[in-house]
Amino acid sequence: METAMRERFWERFTLEELTPQEWEALCDGCGQCCLLKLHDEDTQELAVLNVACRLLDIHSCQCSDYANRFDSVPDCTQLTPALVKEFTWLPQSCGYRRVAEGRKLAGWHPLLSNDAERVHRKGISVRSFAVSQDEVPEQQLESHIIAVLPM
Repeated sequence: METAMRERFWERFTLEELTPQEWEALCDGCGQCCLLKLHDEDTQELAVLNVACRLLDIHSCQCSDYANRFDSVPDCTQLTPALVKEFTWLPQSCGYRRVAEGRKLAGWHPLLSNDAERVHRKGISVRSFAVSQDEVPEQQLESHIIAVLPM
């Protein structure tokens, strides 16, 4: 049984206090967390690629098998309230990151705009540039680096 979400829950409750439904609704649908990353142990840098997990539907920026994603992709990122601050690679625009940092959601966020397509029209989602992992041979991954972040 699905319960109604509390009014403006993202402003009134901590991430740890959110219901599972509220937690999921906080996702802005950008798909950036589904981009592959390469961690360099020597430099402690994280390279972000324009290559998306094979389960990401690049057009919708939604997981094509969300319920079973950990079975299909064992190293799939499990974002939890405890890990939001550890995942420094989350984009500044990420709803989870913004709430964790005490910032307001962006005006284009679906919870405020009631428009799930706005994240795409604003160019925040990976829709316009990501390619599927299935299209890139492993030996070519390094040629798909779009950002290098300190860890």
